[in-house]
This record gives sequence, structure tokens and C-alpha cells, in this order.
Amino acid sequence: MQLSSQLILDLEQAIQNHQIEEIKRLITQVNRADLADLLANLTLDKQLKLIEYLPHAAYVFEFLSLTEQLEIALRLPKVQLVQLITEMHSDDSTDLFKTLPLKLQHDVYAQLTTEKQKQIKQLAQYAEESAGAIMSSDFVMLSSDLTMTEAIVQLRLQAADRETLYLIYIVDHDLKLLGVVSLREIILADPHQILGEMMTTDLVVGYVDEDQESIAQKLSHYDFIALPIIDAEQHLLGIVTYDDAMDIAQEEMTEDFLKSSAVSSAPNFSLKTAPILFLYKKRVFWLVILVFGSLLSGIGIAHFEDIIAANIVLVFFLPLLVGSGGNAGSQSATLMVRALAMGDVQLKDWLQLIGRESLVALCLGGTMACAVSILGYFRGDAMVALVLALSMMGIVLLGCLIGMSLPFILNRLKLDPASASAPLVTSICDATGVIVYLFIASIFLGQVAA
Repeated sequence: MQLSSQLILDLEQAIQNHQIEEIKRLITQVNRADLADLLANLTLDKQLKLIEYLPHAAYVFEFLSLTEQLEIALRLPKVQLVQLITEMHSDDSTDLFKTLPLKLQHDVYAQLTTEKQKQIKQLAQYAEESAGAIMSSDFVMLSSDLTMTEAIVQLRLQAADRETLYLIYIVDHDLKLLGVVSLREIILADPHQILGEMMTTDLVVGYVDEDQESIAQKLSHYDFIALPIIDAEQHLLGIVTYDDAMDIAQEEMTEDFLKSSAVSSAPNFSLKTAPILFLYKKRVFWLVILVFGSLLSGIGIAHFEDIIAANIVLVFFLPLLVGSGGNAGSQSATLMVRALAMGDVQLKDWLQLIGRESLVALCLGGTMACAVSILGYFRGDAMVALVLALSMMGIVLLGCLIGMSLPFILNRLKLDPASASAPLVTSICDATGVIVYLFIASIFLGQVAA
């Protein structure tokens, strides 16, 4: 059964009438991810009712955003919340637990099983955005001296509450990672063969304090289903699965997108539900900074006010030229931020890229100069057309170089290149564009700068 508006209406009606069997019938054939979408479309009271009737509610609950999970969790009876957290996978349950109010955390923690308490305590200690903070402890590990037949028996015992069975990790008695075997290899191997004889020992791993973005890049580069996470002594602590990597990529993309728009990033950001004061705080800082940055354009105009007064036609083309520089700079910055994030370029490539970007910028500027000079000729005269053509080439060239270089500079200073946001680049290009335009105009139109 596919998720549809009719299904939602039928389900709401069944919940309203407390028709438990009808509820179970409606949700039986629906995929868990679709059930989570369905759950998100219900009112809070009906969400609470549906969770009560859902089989494997914890696995459906994990598909919701952390904000949606928290909203529901705060309204659930404590006993039901404890059961939900107990059944959730370790990484998801830890994330939810950490967002609960402190008093509720203490109450819930006291009622959890010893194993779940140990999981949460272990995973909650790691720094945010590290591999430890996103890893799961729900994985399968076996001893290297088991035969394939014995391994299958052990897998059956461990399979029920494990996040993935595709990869089985081989450890010694100190839980140090020795190798990895796929489930396919175990099934196809000779029943009497020893795990240690066929395991892969050339491993790609992540470290518990490694940045989560680096972990996601490894999973993507090697096309792994999961990545083992170890400490400095090679102890196997957890795994990060591919779906976690997709969540990381989405978070990083959202964070970079917000920064590129001069909005402070925030975890679990939701435009629909965020308070007005929250949105104000996230946007006001950069806007105030950019206001003062824009004053540089005013200073440039004031410095060349004589040339403007003598050639009022220059004002007509000022927004066009300055805007072109900002647009070109924003394009370059966006391309460079993406290239740095993807590992396509490094700091050592800067000089080479300067040359390439200069050639591209001159071609772009030359094309735009031809167009704007025609307007300048009809609006003014041949000298105005020349000023516009030279200014356009200079402004676009400068804009592209600023847009390309700023991410490099921030990266060199150990800052996030995404902070070279479009508004920041535009503000810098506006100020420099005004100065370039009016300086060239003062030379060719026979005026001396004040």
C-alpha cells in the first residue's frame, strides 16, 4: 500500500474511533519510511496514538527528524519513551537522549537496561561532529578462530538487534580489529574453513575522533556499506553506515548553504518551526557586518564625486558594472568552495588556478565589455564606451580573483571556506568595483581624483 492522502484520512478516522485492528491493517503493507512520512503528517495527539499501535515503532521513529522525534518524545508516557529508546539503534537513541531535558534524561536513564545505559554513556562522551558521535555500536563481531558453520550459528544469535549484517568484523580477545568478512563470503565458503584464513586484513577504517565529514567522504569514495571506527589502539568501537553518511552529507550541505547565504548554521534547523527570535539571531550578525562593508562603496563614490558630477552618465552604468563584478565573484567562490569540499583542489594548486581563472575572467569580461560599450556609446560617446569596456573587464577580472582566492585564504587560516559567502564576496566586489570604475573614468575623462 502506498502512502496517499486517502490513507492518511482513513488512518486518522481509525485512530479517532480507536479501531485498533483497522489501524494495523492499514499500516501493515506500508514501508517504514513511508510510515514516518505518514506519522509526520498527523497531529501530535494522533501521532501519540499511532506510535502506541505501531509494530516496531522505534524503527519507524528513527526516520523522523530529531526535532520531530523530540516533540513527540516530550509528550509520550515515560514508560513508553523508555521502551522506544531501548528499541532504537544505539546512535539514534543516543542522539534523542541527548536532546531531552536534563531531568527527563535522569528519569529515563534510570529505567533503561544496563546494556542500553552503557551504550548511551559510551556514545554520548564523544565530541559533536566526530565519528564517535555518529557511530553505532549495533554491529556484528566474531572471533577469527571460528569455522564458517560456527560463524553462521553466532550470526543467528546476534542478528536480531544489529543494524547491519552485510559486513562481519573479526576481532581478537581484546576487541582489536583484525579483519572483515562479508556475509556473502561466509555463506559461499567451505563450512569448515576458518574465518581468520579468509578475512580481508587490508582495511579502510575511521578513527573515533575523526571529523564526520571525512568519514562520509571515505564511505562515498570506497562505496562501502559501513566503515569500522577504531581508537588509537585499534580497538573496534563502532561502525558508521552508509545511511548515516547520507545524513552527514545533507547536514554539511545545509550548513554550507546557510553559510553561503550569510546565515549562521544551526543543528536541526527548520524554517517552518523555528521561532522568530531564533531566525533573527541567525541572520542579524552577518547583515550588520555587511552593512559596514557596503560603506566602502560609499567612500569610493565620495572620493570620486567630482568625476561623477562632471559626467552624470557614469551613474547610469554604476549598478550594472558593480553588479557584474559581484555576480562573477559569487560564481567563482561557489565553484571554489565546492572544489575544496570535494577535495578536487588543494592549497598548492592556488597559483595554477589563479592563471586559469584570470584567462576565464578576461574572456567573460571581454564578452560583457563588448555589450556594455555599445550601450555606453549610444548613452554617452566613444570615450564613455571605452571607459565602460575597460571597467567591465577590470571589475570582472578582479571579482573572479576575489571570489576564487577568498575560500583559499579562509582554508589556509583553518576557517570554513563556506564562510566566503555570496553576500560577503558581493560586498567586497562592490567596493572594489566602484573604485576601479571611477578610477578609470577619472583617467580617461580627464578628471583628477579629489
